Amino acid sequence: MNEEFSQTEYSSTQQEVVATPVMENTAQYDEDQAVTITEAARINGVTRQAIYVAIKQNKLRAQKDSTRWTISLRDLEEYRRNKYSRTKSTFAGELIFDNNKGYYSVNQVAKVLGVPAQKIYYATRVNMLQAVRKGAAWVIHEDDVNEYREKFLSKKNGRRRVGS
Repeated sequence: MNEEFSQTEYSSTQQEVVATPVMENTAQYDEDQAVTITEAARINGVTRQAIYVAIKQNKLRAQKDSTRWTISLRDLEEYRRNKYSRTKSTFAGELIFDNNKGYYSVNQVAKVLGVPAQKIYYATRVNMLQAVRKGAAWVIHEDDVNEYREKFLSKKNGRRRVGS
């Protein structure tokens, strides 16, 4: 398949893409240092609300010192490592988007083909592109992507202009 698939790992949501390069923002902090909610959000590349939700769901350890929440950088790093990612999602015990086996998400396919995700969803709906539903996700095999590319994207529908 196209080299772009095997060399690049894509995220399915914008928040995951933003949150990936996290700990490079912590160079000014000591590992045992505690940070505020606002600092934790800035370091993690998410909103303050996302940090509050993670604390409430017991996904991120934090201590409340009188009126302020503080989070140790060690706990923040552990939260980031264990944070949900669609690339780690499983269905029936197997990875949903196992790129090594040729399975990709709609957003991954759209990015590689250079088209909007809506175009990929439409192509699956009208049977121009084969996709399989696994849980809440649509999964597309690389063979189907190649076939779609050859039939519908490379020819530009084979139309000729009048007068050419």
